[in-house]
Amino acid sequence: MKKTLSTAMLAVTLLLSPPWQPETAHAAGAYTAKVYASSLNVRSEPAAGASVTGSLKSGALVTVTDGQHGWLKVRAGSVSGWVAGYYLKRTGGTAAAAPRTAAGAASVKTSSQSSGSAGGTAQVTASSLRIRGGPGTGYKVLGSLKEGDSVTVLLRQGDWARIRTASGEVGWIAGQYIARGGLSTGSTWNSGSSNRSGSIRGKTIVIDPGHGGSDPGMLGTSYDTMEKDLTLQTAFYVRDYLRAKGARVELTRTRGDQKPSLSRRVQIGQQLRADAFVSIHYNSSPKKVSGTLTFFYSENNDLRLARSIENRLRQGIGLKSNGLSFGDYHILRENSLPATLVELGFLSNRTDESIVRTASYQKKAAKAIAEGLADYFD
Repeated sequence: MKKTLSTAMLAVTLLLSPPWQPETAHAAGAYTAKVYASSLNVRSEPAAGASVTGSLKSGALVTVTDGQHGWLKVRAGSVSGWVAGYYLKRTGGTAAAAPRTAAGAASVKTSSQSSGSAGGTAQVTASSLRIRGGPGTGYKVLGSLKEGDSVTVLLRQGDWARIRTASGEVGWIAGQYIARGGLSTGSTWNSGSSNRSGSIRGKTIVIDPGHGGSDPGMLGTSYDTMEKDLTLQTAFYVRDYLRAKGARVELTRTRGDQKPSLSRRVQIGQQLRADAFVSIHYNSSPKKVSGTLTFFYSENNDLRLARSIENRLRQGIGLKSNGLSFGDYHILRENSLPATLVELGFLSNRTDESIVRTASYQKKAAKAIAEGLADYFD
């Protein structure tokens, strides 16, 4: 699947680069990660076509020293080189040592890094407190707070807290310099655990049709189908099904010539204080693969939403479901909302492309997504 910032392909149980690739990352230091693939090829360069210099088995621990466009540079014993970051999960090292995107956000995170509760208010106790782009002193300074300022705590990660200021700025601060106040009653963004009210009626859902404008996404190899057209039409169907259930629905784009940035797409959901965020895409691969795939980033915040939707997709929409996968993608990683990204078929597969082009398939997929969202709120 081609994304705005890259032309690399998606990995689906095969060694390919991630479905869309975040901005180039440079390591601030080494950390330890674990391999989650039966056999993971190590390559000489950060590219799917680079020569294979070795392989790693499932469960192997590696040291990560650098990152570029979703690929991570690793070493393990005598083996060193680049691997698709999709198959690694961080297990050790300091938070500040994680590879960072150009925006300064940590590009590798697991649920084990997060602790404490979020969704409450806190007051700054230091005379001056810097806001940073990530959980560590090595990250870019985005702004500052003064003693007595009130913030909303979105996430705890070790000794750091991801917060939202009264003016809406989001960043990281040292947790030791804030004191928790009472729980907020509506001024915080929703978290996954607070969304269960027994009904989707009245909930705000953001649907993100991938690509758009000058970025067509993937092109079908048999019929020249443009991904950006499929995602938009499918999003319209999802919107209609959700509105019929009483949900409030907003799309990140509504026209073919629109191309909001990844950060803007995330921002739309946050500004609306939405209850869930779903990004819609269609896939491509040089390998002969078929079917749908549902991604999550945070096991605490996203996994239940992704599972609810995947459960409906697998019940039969015309293509098989390839299950759930961890995805370290900007649209999920930088999203404080419960979020998932769904890939609804491979445009590189002639059979898939001929199916996903039809309105009947798109409606079935859209209905499954809407039903999955309804299940999530039950």
